[in-house]
Amino acid sequence: MFSGIVEEPATVVALRREMENLHITLKCSFAGSLKIDQSVSHNGVCLTVVSREGDTYTVTAIRETLEKSNLGLLKVGDKVNVERSMRIDSLLDGHLVQGHVDQTAVCTGVEEAEGSWYYTFEYDPSKGNITVEKGSIAVNGVSLTVVNSRSSSFQVAIIPYTYEHTNFHQIQKGTVVNLEFDIVGKYITKMLRQYIESGQIANLSR
Repeated sequence: MFSGIVEEPATVVALRREMENLHITLKCSFAGSLKIDQSVSHNGVCLTVVSREGDTYTVTAIRETLEKSNLGLLKVGDKVNVERSMRIDSLLDGHLVQGHVDQTAVCTGVEEAEGSWYYTFEYDPSKGNITVEKGSIAVNGVSLTVVNSRSSSFQVAIIPYTYEHTNFHQIQKGTVVNLEFDIVGKYITKMLRQYIESGQIANLSR
């Protein structure tokens, strides 16, 4: 479990394909303190540390992960938002983030607003995910608040600190990002769909 408070953007230093898997080696300031089998969020994707050497460590993304996230698009030199798993005895900043990316979205606009930035993202609503005004969402692992919620798009406002200390400063129009929607919203949406499909929604309205 994560909080969506990114610790830093790690740098991709090597990529290696092995059958349908992708081994990703990254460099960051806390690599030396990581342990094998430890969970780390990468652009919002929970991955397991499989090896470590000096100030670098390696994680492996399987086919399922590559198909549902932007990790398969990574290149050497790219920045990846990283966060170690949340401690149960720590203050909860951000919101509860599972590290299970639901789908990707495309940035369709970046607007500077006197010291902050508004990013617009568009996603495929047919996958059953929704946003709500002022609700929580994780974009590339960053806990953010939804503004201008629409059926297939939304905006987020980025302050200078977040812009500088995450890979948001590299996101531009056309960039693919990972989305993890609010877990409560996902449960409610699924339950409503099940009621509708079973015909029970008509009984609830009586």
